[in-house]
Amino acid sequence: MIDRVRDAIERHRMFSPGQRVGVAVSGGADSVFLLRALHELAPTWNLHLSVVHIDHGIRGEASRQDAGFVRDLAEQFGLQYHLREAAVLEMDDNLEQAARRVRLGYFRELISAGAVDRAATGHTLSDQSETVLYRLLRGSGLTGLCGILPVTADGIVRPLLYLKRAEIEEWLTARRLAWREDETNRNLAYNRNRLRHKGLPMLRNTFNPKLDEALAHLATLAQDEEDFWNSEILSRHPPPSGPVAKFRTSELTGVHPALARRIVRRALEGVKGDLRQIDFAHVETVLDLARSPAGSGRVQLPGLDIFRSFEWIRIAPAGFDRACERDFEMPVNAPVSITLPLGQGTLTFTLIDREKNRESHDKLGDELDWQRLTLLSEPDAAGQGGASPGLLEVRNWRPGDHYQRAGQSQPQKIKLLFQEARIPLWDRRHWPVLTCRGRIVWARLFGPAAEYAANASTRIFLRVDEKVLSD
Repeated sequence: MIDRVRDAIERHRMFSPGQRVGVAVSGGADSVFLLRALHELAPTWNLHLSVVHIDHGIRGEASRQDAGFVRDLAEQFGLQYHLREAAVLEMDDNLEQAARRVRLGYFRELISAGAVDRAATGHTLSDQSETVLYRLLRGSGLTGLCGILPVTADGIVRPLLYLKRAEIEEWLTARRLAWREDETNRNLAYNRNRLRHKGLPMLRNTFNPKLDEALAHLATLAQDEEDFWNSEILSRHPPPSGPVAKFRTSELTGVHPALARRIVRRALEGVKGDLRQIDFAHVETVLDLARSPAGSGRVQLPGLDIFRSFEWIRIAPAGFDRACERDFEMPVNAPVSITLPLGQGTLTFTLIDREKNRESHDKLGDELDWQRLTLLSEPDAAGQGGASPGLLEVRNWRPGDHYQRAGQSQPQKIKLLFQEARIPLWDRRHWPVLTCRGRIVWARLFGPAAEYAANASTRIFLRVDEKVLSD
């Protein structure tokens, strides 16, 4: 038994030499065996063990007796004892989920505080088979069928995943070692207990006496598949760097559905933080949105708001747009560089004197005639005007905005320019325009206004350079 625990540790590289390991001990048979096994194996990796116990406050005096039992075990082995008391019954969540959240939260807290490097839990092959079957019955996808991971990214390890609960109890009984029984594990009001005491025994007897091993093997296959796909997707589709995820519809419609589903799931998880309450139907809804010939649409999922605009999909937290400040105005006193709000990039305004700068201006881009702009203000002593406060201002586009672009014979609404250029709806809200005494003289992508655009006779240019942050 101890050798099999060692094999599991080595197979999954659970520990590095000299690490501090917090052993999660509830007092039940699995955790008591885990503590004894790791205590025997600790010298192999020079591990420094401590005992971690969570009193969930569910069973009153019995819970307190569990805590005392575990404390005595820690003292017996001469180990530090970490105790967390929680009132799980008062939490607004499913009881099992709330208790799990408390446990994982405490493990992560100990790891982040540097009290331990790893937290070891006593999950067994029996727990694995129950988890996989339960998720299968609830309609889980391949990710859910991974079940209980041997090692998690946040430092939680499960050395007993290849041992059954029954053989652990036999090992303890043969050595007359005590453990605590949790009577709630026999309460058939809980789905997990009904599966453990009713469903699985019936399936073993009727269909497959080695059902536990078969389900555990399925979890291993699913884990390997997920590891492979995650590495493949990460290289092509890195997680979003900001609060939203954006991608072209072709990234979903132009690939195999298996890959498309994984891209969507990764994006949903990256924005939401987890995949709780996200199921197969939700992922398919996003794919349907991408496949739609309409080119627009909106889907609301638990905790998420998803828009389609032209060939783009945006996944954002629920309420994201309402939380963003809609309008902004920023004075421009050239020369200056301005950082636009909400990650819209930067605008750099530079004054260039043609007489002092002999660079060719045969190809004019986002350049305005500074002298014509300054005619709207009082000229200075040199007759050139100046970048006086209020002369120029950068603000966001607003409904009704229009101007006559260079090369056009009449004014156009910027909203129509958005549609022609296929600018997604979410990008329009904070689209920068430059105004001079309230008149639009330049807009991102659409360039300078005809009245103020630089030409061959312009002596002083106002050049607008922009750096747009990549999605």
